[in-house]
Amino acid sequence: MRKLALSVMIMALGLACLGTALAEDRITMTGSTTVLPIAQKAAEVYMQKNAGVAISVAGTGSGDGIKAIIDGTADIGNSSRDMKDKEIKLAESKGVKPVRHVVALDCIVPVVHSSNKVSDLTLDQLKGIYNGQIKNWKEVGGMDKVIVVISRDSSSGTFEVWNEKVLDKQRVRPDAQLQASNGAVAQAVAGNKYALGYVGIGYLNDKLKALTVGGVKASPATAKDQSYPVARALYMFTKGEPQGQVKSFLDWIKSAEGQAIAEKEGFVKAY
Repeated sequence: MRKLALSVMIMALGLACLGTALAEDRITMTGSTTVLPIAQKAAEVYMQKNAGVAISVAGTGSGDGIKAIIDGTADIGNSSRDMKDKEIKLAESKGVKPVRHVVALDCIVPVVHSSNKVSDLTLDQLKGIYNGQIKNWKEVGGMDKVIVVISRDSSSGTFEVWNEKVLDKQRVRPDAQLQASNGAVAQAVAGNKYALGYVGIGYLNDKLKALTVGGVKASPATAKDQSYPVARALYMFTKGEPQGQVKSFLDWIKSAEGQAIAEKEGFVKAY
């Protein structure tokens, strides 16, 4: 009887250790839809290279990614913007020290339908269109048609950066069509001849026409030297300094091999 009890205890201990090992080899990521293509491809390749590691990735918006780190519901929070002061204070109030990891660089690019004749807009023109002061394409050298404004929703990091760098934190015009992801913006603009939207550089495709901003083209060079007016970094946040597989994954994504994935997905290498 004593031997049976001992065997049960050993088995239970073994299962507990196995569960711990499995937990250490499981990584959860959520957040930015801009970072999503990088995160998904990086997770796929990393799991192929590291048998037994399971990585789950979700695109829920930058605000949700940062919240998940503060609340401890994800190992990595993807974000296309830096943390806000109020988010840092909330983290501190909960004893959390978020650590940022730059995983790529990006440009937020204004885009129109491929048939649109407009090829460049200044920051002032973009601001006027998005705050409602400019309503017709003819006011910026285009056709005599009302501009259909496509924007990201307020939980988006892309919206936050656009709001700061283009709109000077003014309100977006009330008739703007709000979309939940870069992909949704791209699809909406591609399907409307009179639309104007904005997407991360990795979401450009042959159905969209990318505009220059004040004569500056979005490119790896202009993202790196910050000469493009709406350039930014892309982040993965962790709750404190990463450990175990999370650290290994982040070290790898910052390596030459990981950065090549970011570049292949249409973004700009940070290292």
